[in-house]
Amino acid sequence: MVNFLLMISAELENITNLQPQGGCDDPNFTYYFKLKCGNCGEITQKETCVTLNETVPSAKGRSETNLAQKCKFCSRDGTVSMIPGRGHPLTQELAETGKYAPLMLFDCRGYEPVDFLFGSGWKAESIEGTKFNDIDLSEGEFSEYDEKGECPVMISNLRASFDVVK
Repeated sequence: MVNFLLMISAELENITNLQPQGGCDDPNFTYYFKLKCGNCGEITQKETCVTLNETVPSAKGRSETNLAQKCKFCSRDGTVSMIPGRGHPLTQELAETGKYAPLMLFDCRGYEPVDFLFGSGWKAESIEGTKFNDIDLSEGEFSEYDEKGECPVMISNLRASFDVVK
């Protein structure tokens, strides 16, 4: 059993608290990433998606997991289970220092997550307090104008990594 903590960072201009629409433990937020087989090293061609509110029986049928699938190359079973409660929004202070914010913890058995894809369903707020909802980061950036705060806001240079945690 290996746990991987999804860490995100970005350049934030006049904006802070970047996180999934319903918060870091949003049960409906979909995480997209590729998986690397722990047995043969094959990386999935398509992105895999997992959400907290969708569970399936594990391969052995003893418990529930968020994803259970076989490697297409070597046919070995693997699972990915999400562990909520470890995520925090990416603040402007973290972004300015180049630090990453933890988003979600994944318990991976037989697989290793790689290549997180930013998609839609994010929220953030300007430093003046204006809330921005349903942000789509699939193009790699977001820019808007905060009418209330009279300043441009921008999210760019998105980065993600999976850190092994014990």
